[in-house]
Amino acid sequence: MKAEDDQMTSQIIATHSVGATVQTVLDRLFAKIRSEEYSLNTRLPSERALASEMGVARNTVREALDVLEDCNVIKRRPGSGSFVTYRSEDVPQQGDSSVAMETSPLDHLVVRGILEPEMVRLAVINMTPREVWELEQLMSKIEGVHTDVAAFVKCEEEIYRKIAEGTRNPLLASCYNLAIEACRVSLRTTLLRRHLTPKRILEYQQRYNSLFNAIASRDVERAVEFIKLHLLEEQKLFFRDN
Repeated sequence: MKAEDDQMTSQIIATHSVGATVQTVLDRLFAKIRSEEYSLNTRLPSERALASEMGVARNTVREALDVLEDCNVIKRRPGSGSFVTYRSEDVPQQGDSSVAMETSPLDHLVVRGILEPEMVRLAVINMTPREVWELEQLMSKIEGVHTDVAAFVKCEEEIYRKIAEGTRNPLLASCYNLAIEACRVSLRTTLLRRHLTPKRILEYQQRYNSLFNAIASRDVERAVEFIKLHLLEEQKLFFRDN
């Protein structure tokens, strides 16, 4: 069911842009649906009840439900309510689910800001020639993506995982993998990636190419500077959209 999760998330990214409060409601509702707290064919609480539970206005809940219905996660039946039409067999472990629910998009950016510069520094020092070659293949793969957001994000994750592995620090790599998984558990990827237009995908590809060249030439200072600049641009996009 993982492929279906990616496809559904990609559809939301491509067709919806929502505010931070609506995004929070989406995160919470989708987490309950994906974990099967609201299982297939279950009737959701009323808009009024959800609004009261989450401490938001009814129109905020209604907008979140609109998005979920557009993406075939729920189905509204006039006079009866909203019913779950989506079920994932890819249910996260309880620990991962808890971390994901407590991790906001800003939290995710903060963790990346802490981990990625040191991760890149260690990778430049420790990656083997074979690993550098494998990273180059991943760079070629991501350069072939032009409009498919889900495919781009998948390639991006593979690149970062390869860099994390190259640190020769399994604890650091494990921490970074947890950051990736926490981001993927819920719909917050929508908020983080909705700015990925074809133009921005090209910009990201150019940045990653520069990062790879620095890693391949074993230039620690330049590689770390590239990743810091990339993170700064990601932060600017986040705060501009919120």
